[in-house]
Amino acid sequence: MPTALGRLRARVLTPSVTATSLDERGFHRKSPEAQELLETVGRRFLEGYGHAVGARSTTEAEDRLEAIEQRFRGFAYEGAGMGAAMLDGLPGLGRGHVDRLLAGRGGPHEYMVYVGVGWAMARLPRACWPDVGALDPLLRWLVLDGYGFHQAYFRTERYVGGQYRDPRFPWPAHDHPDYAANAVDQGVGRALWFVCGTDADLVATAVAQFPASRRRDLYSGVGLAATYAGGCTERELTVLRERGGEHRGALAQGSAFAAEARLRAGLHVAHTALATRVLCGMEPEEAAAVTQEVRPRGTSAGPLPAYEVWRRAIAARITGATEPR
Repeated sequence: MPTALGRLRARVLTPSVTATSLDERGFHRKSPEAQELLETVGRRFLEGYGHAVGARSTTEAEDRLEAIEQRFRGFAYEGAGMGAAMLDGLPGLGRGHVDRLLAGRGGPHEYMVYVGVGWAMARLPRACWPDVGALDPLLRWLVLDGYGFHQAYFRTERYVGGQYRDPRFPWPAHDHPDYAANAVDQGVGRALWFVCGTDADLVATAVAQFPASRRRDLYSGVGLAATYAGGCTERELTVLRERGGEHRGALAQGSAFAAEARLRAGLHVAHTALATRVLCGMEPEEAAAVTQEVRPRGTSAGPLPAYEVWRRAIAARITGATEPR
């Protein structure tokens, strides 16, 4: 059980659950079912965050995270990633919380934990940002995905309505700094799934308001959210795929990432299969396998980070498999 200090720490550091209400955020409400889904995602995220900052040990936090229902457990680990990074960043709370989470039962949720670290970056002063340079060179771009999601979710008017983008984002890892805005956009796209209440047509309309140069990254995030979070029917997914047009490959890449994240963590649910069948033309296992088959084994010597080379290879492989013969 958490100590009195742990409970106090969780109470002080954990955002209010009202911050995840669609009404509070002013997000679109497609249906009561979609609203309940998205608000449950938010509650489980905050629950995971609270476990990370309030537990006496990583093991205790993991025990509580593993008790969360399968569909939402990944979001709880995302919240735990944020909580661990907050503990690492704030003075007097020790270091190594993210490392211990990834070394334990958080390891299979690595994608989600990295995204959670990005949430912490959005909340911490820059001097307290986590040492992203010490994270996996291929996956650490997911930190910026998390940052972008946070900004679009909580600063929607600026990042979605105003389409704000910082071309000089201070990427702490210092590798390919000109790519940082692309990774942030992938998180913005993922947030659009929540902002638009899982309404596929509204999401596509929102993406269309952004400059054409940003839409591929946005659609990648949309495909990931549609597959990982769910919330729409086969018909709606088909609308999303059709409206994605030339960016179907990006949708498929995001969907494949989500399938890999869920299957790697043992969190397969029915809506994941529905989404990969529509967006990738594949079963989740096939889409996830593609991500591993084309995964770079080293750093990129070219103008693009290995992460972007990977994303493009996934899109090309799946698009080639689903194009009419």
